[in-house]
Amino acid sequence: MERIAVIGQSGMIPEHVRLLAEEIGSEIAKRGAVLLTGGGSGVMEAVSRGAKQANGLVVGILAGDDKQAANEFIDIPINTGLGFDYRSVLLVHSADAIIMIGGGNGTLGELSAAYMNKKRVIIVENSGGWSNTVKQIAFEGCYLDERRTVEIQFAKTAKSAVDLAFQSIYNPVDPDKNTGLIGD
Repeated sequence: MERIAVIGQSGMIPEHVRLLAEEIGSEIAKRGAVLLTGGGSGVMEAVSRGAKQANGLVVGILAGDDKQAANEFIDIPINTGLGFDYRSVLLVHSADAIIMIGGGNGTLGELSAAYMNKKRVIIVENSGGWSNTVKQIAFEGCYLDERRTVEIQFAKTAKSAVDLAFQSIYNPVDPDKNTGLIGD
């Protein structure tokens, strides 16, 4: 069963971002994948709501030890007690593909962890936060640095983001193809 993580900011989010996240959650669930999130509020709650409304399975990988910290749409709360940094790394390693919506500092850290671990990330453009900025500052428009570790992909719609996530699962990064050196 495919596992797709959605990363994005916690707290209050604009209505258009909430609707986008719900649609992505619904698309993931309709295609039979498990949704992974950090289990909290904001994008995590909205995407979880969308998945639950489509009868999907939602796993929340929580930073602390209190399962009550999970949003109400989490089916399986996983208490790590690791704090946000290590929880984020666990989330990244548990996913087959990652979709980024909006994002603040924590989301940026998750993007970096995914990149360093050769996990494909699909960024939903125009969803706010770092999602609006990465393409403009990325090396060659799709890498976090000159090592070209793994190409970051960009989507404009919920459906295209989920399409790209599934494509990346079925066409994984070849770890031997790119050693991280320019000219590979």
